[in-house]
Amino acid sequence: MLKDKLKNYKITLASGSPRRQQFFRELGLDFEIRLKEVEEIYPENLQGVEITNFLAFLKASAFDNDINKNEIVITSDTIVWLDNKALGKPKDFNHALEMLLQMTGKTHEVITSVCFKTASKMDILNCITKVTFSQITEKEIRYYLDVFKPFDKAGSYGIQEWIGLIGISRIEGSYTNVVGLPTEMVFNYLKNLE
Repeated sequence: MLKDKLKNYKITLASGSPRRQQFFRELGLDFEIRLKEVEEIYPENLQGVEITNFLAFLKASAFDNDINKNEIVITSDTIVWLDNKALGKPKDFNHALEMLLQMTGKTHEVITSVCFKTASKMDILNCITKVTFSQITEKEIRYYLDVFKPFDKAGSYGIQEWIGLIGISRIEGSYTNVVGLPTEMVFNYLKNLE
């Protein structure tokens, strides 16, 4: 459906995330993957959505002098926001265990910002989903980490994996956002392009 609408555009996804790439394929988009190394550091005073907005902007800015006419570069960043702290990707097994132990029995937010950049303009949209974990035991968390190794995921978990099946009691908002990209938001933005 979007293919015809976007036939005059070249879509560039600046993300190494297999989940985001799969979502783009499932949306029926013709796209190219182009990655640029960006040091994902943000000012300490930023909170919640300010962090993901800043990082999505930072990733898009790497393309400032490298966007062709009719090209749309799409960047994205996701964090888990718990107790006024950002949880990114874990450094190792113990860090992942610590994160998941903090989240058990609590509600956290999954925040994603998506930046759409062309040669002449840039838009940043964001999505917040509330996710509630039931009480999960340390033994269950260790099993999950051993078997699924979610070390490339913000907050150390994938909702679509075993831990989502046994540990998530409630979700408010976009499911695909928690997987890695708010696809309905991306679809509606691209659908409404002039």
